[in-house]
Amino acid sequence: MARSGVQYEDVQRAIDTLLQRQETPSVQKVREVLGTGSFTTISDHLREWRARREANRDLPPTQALPEALQSAMSELWASAQESAHQALSHYREEADRRVAEAQQMAGQARREAEDAAQRESALAEQLHRAQARLEELGALASRVEAERDQAREAEQRLRQERESRQAELAQLRERLEAREAAHQQAQAEQAEAHRQQLAQEEQRHEAAESRLMALLDEARQQRQADDKQHRERQQRLEARLSRLESQLEEQRRLAAEAEKARLEARQQADESERQRQAEAEARRIGEEHLEALLDARGSENAALRGQLEVLQGELAALQARLAERPLPPFVC
Repeated sequence: MARSGVQYEDVQRAIDTLLQRQETPSVQKVREVLGTGSFTTISDHLREWRARREANRDLPPTQALPEALQSAMSELWASAQESAHQALSHYREEADRRVAEAQQMAGQARREAEDAAQRESALAEQLHRAQARLEELGALASRVEAERDQAREAEQRLRQERESRQAELAQLRERLEAREAAHQQAQAEQAEAHRQQLAQEEQRHEAAESRLMALLDEARQQRQADDKQHRERQQRLEARLSRLESQLEEQRRLAAEAEKARLEARQQADESERQRQAEAEARRIGEEHLEALLDARGSENAALRGQLEVLQGELAALQARLAERPLPPFVC
């Protein structure tokens, strides 16, 4: 059955055009005249045209002409038919040969079309698999992009948390430095007050010694003993202050180690979530250690102030005993 693209009337008009050009109709030439159409459809219409021409070939001419003219026309028609049979026999053989070749080409074209259909089916299957793979890759890309966004958000939160921790540590460091400065200032003030008290005591002793040159040996020995006891207590106090300074230096070293450990833990935060947790744990331990050091330093400062107060009390008691002791009569 002919296809619906090119109609029989189109092929017949193309054949009439070729006959007017005195050209033998063929599938290729008909298609060139039409400019479109498949070879199979044109071949079917061309075969139908030849069948119709063969069926109408022996029909007599119309009877509407005069009898003499009809006789002449009949003779001319018979002669023309004979000439046409002789002339067209060659064309019929050539046409049959070309039809056979066209049919062979059509069969080859059908086989190639079937092969092409099979290849198209295989390509369609490959395309389907490729599209499925592309969809999978798209979904994977979406998941990867979502995970990347989550990672960026987690990194941003971690960066903010790290900046907050750094700010807290900076504040803690400032407070620690302020406490150390205050402690050093207090120690300096206490040492200066102690030196001033010692200087005043020495001045009083010197004045008393200048006034009491004539005192009895017992008062002089007692005063020397008191001076020796006072110097021993002063030496003990200085030794205790030296130990306290050593402990303060050790605490500073521990604080530096804790700061170093915190920095190392912060550098490891970029490697993995597990290392970030380890950093957080180390930072927490460092902060607890710093707080413990600060608490311990505060306790030691309180203990040191208590010891200084005790020493000041003992010094005041010693001064009171010296003041209460009766002086021998001054000899002019």
